[in-house]
Amino acid sequence: MIEMEDKKEGSVCVTGGEGFVASWLITRLLQHGYSVNTTIMTDPDTNEDISYLTNLPGASERLHIFTADLNMPDSFAPAIKGCIGVFHVAHPMEWDEKETEETKTKRVINGLLGILQASLDSKTVRRVVYTSSATSVVFNGKDLDIMDEECWTDVDYVRSLGVYRGSYVVNKTLAERAALEFGEKYGLDVVTLVPTWIHGPFFARRCPNSVRLSMALIFGYEENYKFLVSTSFVHVDDVARAHIYLFEYPEAKGRYICSAVDVTIDKLCEFLSARYPEYQMPNPDSLMGIQPVKLSGLSSRKLVEAGFTFRYGLEEMFDGAIQNCKEKGFL
Repeated sequence: MIEMEDKKEGSVCVTGGEGFVASWLITRLLQHGYSVNTTIMTDPDTNEDISYLTNLPGASERLHIFTADLNMPDSFAPAIKGCIGVFHVAHPMEWDEKETEETKTKRVINGLLGILQASLDSKTVRRVVYTSSATSVVFNGKDLDIMDEECWTDVDYVRSLGVYRGSYVVNKTLAERAALEFGEKYGLDVVTLVPTWIHGPFFARRCPNSVRLSMALIFGYEENYKFLVSTSFVHVDDVARAHIYLFEYPEAKGRYICSAVDVTIDKLCEFLSARYPEYQMPNPDSLMGIQPVKLSGLSSRKLVEAGFTFRYGLEEMFDGAIQNCKEKGFL
C-alpha cells in the first residue's frame, strides 16, 4: 500500500468504475488524495453491489458515482465537468458475436469521442489518459523480437487472419488512434497507456477476463493456452500507478507500453508447479503443436525512461489472484 499524500487540488474522472483496472485506479487516486468522479453503467440507486467501491478508504468523502453509457456519449459530461483530468478506462467487454464489428467499433469510438469532447468543453481538463491494449500493437504482420510504441496493429491484417475476438482488437486499435488524433487536432492533451495481460488481485465479485486467461493453466482452460505460449504480464496495481504517473508527469506525450514480465508457457508451467504444487499442470507433451498467439516482446523502455518503476513480478500477480479466486469461490 502506498502512503497517503497531501490532498490533491481538483477532481479527476475515471470511466468504467466497476472494472478491474478502474477500481484499482480509483483506489490509488483516493490514496493519492484526489477527489474522484467515476462512471458506472448501473444506476447507483439500484441493488447492484458496488460496495467494493463505496467502502474504499476515502470514498465516503471523495468518491462520487455517476451513471453513464458508451451508447450515450453525452452521458459522461456531468462526471467530467469541473475535473482536471480524465482516465478513460471503460470499454465494452462482452463478446456478443451477433453484433457486427462495425456496430461494436462505432459504439466504442462514439463513446470515446463524446468523452474527449466533454473534456475539451470543460475548459478544466488538463490531460486525458486513455487505457489502450497490447492488441493495438502486436498484430502488425511483422516478425519483430521487440515491439515499441511505433508499432501499430494492422486492422486489415487482423481481419484477414480471423483473429480470435478480432472485433475487440480492431476497435481497440482504431479507438486509440482516434484518441491521439482528436488530441492533436483540437489541442487536447491525450496520452495512451498500452498494457499487456493485466493480472493480480481484484475487487469485484466477478473474476476479470484477463485474470481468467492469465490463470488458464490453473483453471485448465485449454482453449486459452495459445495466448500463454509466449506472452507478457503486468500487475494491475502497476497499471493503475502508471496511469497516475502519466497524468502527473509533465513531459508525457503519445503512447506508453506497460509490460513487466515476458514468459513462455513452459517456464510458466515450471513456475506454477514450484510455487503452487496443489495445482496440476498439463503434461509438456500436450503443449506441443499449439499455434501461438504471440503477445511478448513489448518494450516498456519509454515508460521506464520517463521515470516509472514497476513494483511487481509473477509471484505477486499469481499470489493475489489465487487468493481472491479462493475467497470468491472460483478455485
